[in-house]
Amino acid sequence: MAGAVTTDEPSVGPVERLSLYSSMVLSREFETEAERQYKAAKIGGYCHLSSGQEAATVGCVEGLGEDDYLVTGYRCHGFALARGVPPEEVMAELFGRQGGCAHGRGGSMHLLDVDRNYYGGWGIVAGQLPVATGLALGAVRQDRRSAVLCELGDGAVNMGAWHESLNLAALWDLPIVFLVVNNSYGMGTSVERASAEPEIYRRAEAHRMHGERIDGNDLDAVLEASTRLLDRARSERLPAVIEAVTYRYRGHSVADAGIAYRSKEEVASWKEHRDPISLQRDLLLTQGVPEDEIAGVERAAIEAVRRAVEFADSSPEPSTDEMASGVYSPGSARQFERMRPGSPFGEASLTFDAGLGS
Repeated sequence: MAGAVTTDEPSVGPVERLSLYSSMVLSREFETEAERQYKAAKIGGYCHLSSGQEAATVGCVEGLGEDDYLVTGYRCHGFALARGVPPEEVMAELFGRQGGCAHGRGGSMHLLDVDRNYYGGWGIVAGQLPVATGLALGAVRQDRRSAVLCELGDGAVNMGAWHESLNLAALWDLPIVFLVVNNSYGMGTSVERASAEPEIYRRAEAHRMHGERIDGNDLDAVLEASTRLLDRARSERLPAVIEAVTYRYRGHSVADAGIAYRSKEEVASWKEHRDPISLQRDLLLTQGVPEDEIAGVERAAIEAVRRAVEFADSSPEPSTDEMASGVYSPGSARQFERMRPGSPFGEASLTFDAGLGS
């Protein structure tokens, strides 16, 4: 964690810290239950958990205002929850149900809540960066004092979209903060083996952009950096890169045991010495918050996740009749006229035939 900024003195009071701790515990409990439901075959497709990264997730989102935008990669459950998406809607989306925040169309990797200015949840590595950069350009062109927080993993910084997006953001002075959540591994490859410059924040220098590395498990450090740089983005319309050094306890996805490329001792050491939730719990006790009050927050998180599973289970599956709706936006028929039929026989509607092939 060389060069990572940590805080010597806590900057958050006990009331705010307890609220943020609640969000962190909710994220951890949600991920634990998501893994359980995935193994019970209630969740399909891919499922990427962020257990161990709660301080980076909650701390950065806390710096966003209502008019700001959040765009993330596919390890996004915690970001959706921190942005205020109800856990019921997030779990229902994982279940592929109509009550999900994307109405069951996106699943784990493609969470979405436009009302809260959360624009995904992107399954393509680095695919979210041009979108986030475009949102920042839109804010400038429309003369809105909004900032964009674009989250990505350490594996995405070696993609072309990373360099293209940073170049435009710096060239046009766009109000965007690129948050690189460096959890040490891109899938099963360590940062040191994948990146010629493993100190990722230094990449910003190539674009004459401000960059800094912080301890992503130190909530106070995350809050300070994200709040400062998002404020700077709004007021001065200047981009920046934050590299938050953290660690994921689970594998790359639920299908990955996570032990083929790292030792059990390594994982255990992070849990014992740098667990973000344990660190915050200790700080709460130091700041005089009673043990029973902290325990009450923890019980509330467990109950919220239980209700989320109940809601997801009872939510209906999306109708297949609406499967193709939303593919073409209103008014785009002329633009896509030649493509709409989509078959050599000129069919214009999507149909499902149970007897197909019989």
